[in-house]
Amino acid sequence: MKGLAIVRLGVDVPYEQAWALQRRLHARRAAGEISDLCLMLEHAPVYTAGKRTLPQERPADGTPVIDVDRGGKITWHGPGQLVCYPIIRIADVVSYLRLLEEVLIQVCADFGLTARRVEGRGGLWVPGDPSHGLPDRRLGTIGIRVTGGVTMHGFALNCVNDLSWYNRITGDLTGDDAGVTSLSAETGRRITVDEVIPFAGKRLAEALGEEPYDMYEEELG
Repeated sequence: MKGLAIVRLGVDVPYEQAWALQRRLHARRAAGEISDLCLMLEHAPVYTAGKRTLPQERPADGTPVIDVDRGGKITWHGPGQLVCYPIIRIADVVSYLRLLEEVLIQVCADFGLTARRVEGRGGLWVPGDPSHGLPDRRLGTIGIRVTGGVTMHGFALNCVNDLSWYNRITGDLTGDDAGVTSLSAETGRRITVDEVIPFAGKRLAEALGEEPYDMYEEELG
């Protein structure tokens, strides 16, 4: 069985720093110099806009937004949210997206939470209950870029982050009957990123038919 290196970059990682590292590693993976790996981290607070972001979905108060080369719309990253950037070789983009969705579903199940896909809405959702006025609530997002058969960017899962950061943007959601949530909010107990990382690494590696192992950033060269 092949191995998937899990590289923990820590907390408050500036977005531009991680993006530059992704680009360097992507080029090396595409050239066959390194094997599959996944960066896992918590960003310093940042809003990023994917290629499908509409002008009206950006913050109206002038909050800075970084335009990035991934799919998807505008979203937020920051403390308390697990961000995973798999840099791996794949054969099919659609199958890979479904794989990431399933990984997120399985990680949530590991913490006793049922999550699912919602038709017409990107990301991962906790089902609502219209009879009690509860909307579908988005728990995770996916946005990727694939060039030369190798992936960049990836997925984010809300663990214990401050959800008020989402109040400035609308691009993550569709319509007024949707909300945003976290593992901690849904389970009623504090679930940190550090708790989730081992499960995310295990589930991602399993889905890829690989074995996870820890790698330190300095080993990347």
